[in-house]
Amino acid sequence: MNALHTEPIPNPLQSQGGFTVSAALEAEVDELVTHYPEKRSASLMVLHAIQEQFGWISQEAVEWTAKKLELQPINVYELVTFYPMFRQKLMGKYQIKVCRTLSCALGGAYELHKHFCGKLGLDAHAHGPQTTKDGMFTVEFVECLASCGTAPVMMCNDAFYEGVSHKKADEIVAQCK
Repeated sequence: MNALHTEPIPNPLQSQGGFTVSAALEAEVDELVTHYPEKRSASLMVLHAIQEQFGWISQEAVEWTAKKLELQPINVYELVTFYPMFRQKLMGKYQIKVCRTLSCALGGAYELHKHFCGKLGLDAHAHGPQTTKDGMFTVEFVECLASCGTAPVMMCNDAFYEGVSHKKADEIVAQCK
């Protein structure tokens, strides 16, 4: 690695004004790095820690991580853009994830997604996660949630729901408000 020259990221992520890593997060990251033979090997865990703190991975987070792990920012950017568990923008307080793989699609997942979008004022045809204007809800399709026999399935944050009807979807949203 050339320590004097840092290559810019080709397609920058969203910026996060005032990005500051707390002493507690820096200590957590320093401790994480000790579990790996090379700093680079801790990249995914460091990104998880940052996302846990901030809710998403910003341009500044990528640059901080690269510097901390003695990498080029592109090395961290590749991870953020490859793995779908890393959020490239701030998500809502409640993240509604509707499974769209075959069993769920046949079981009504697309109709369920459309129902959530309609209820929350989002565009059911838009690609990727969408967040309500008030920042309360993000709705998105996800790949297999591993409950094909009880389709359609979904998650709201860490809570898992099976056989979700439109009525049950309305109840889930109401519980969040």
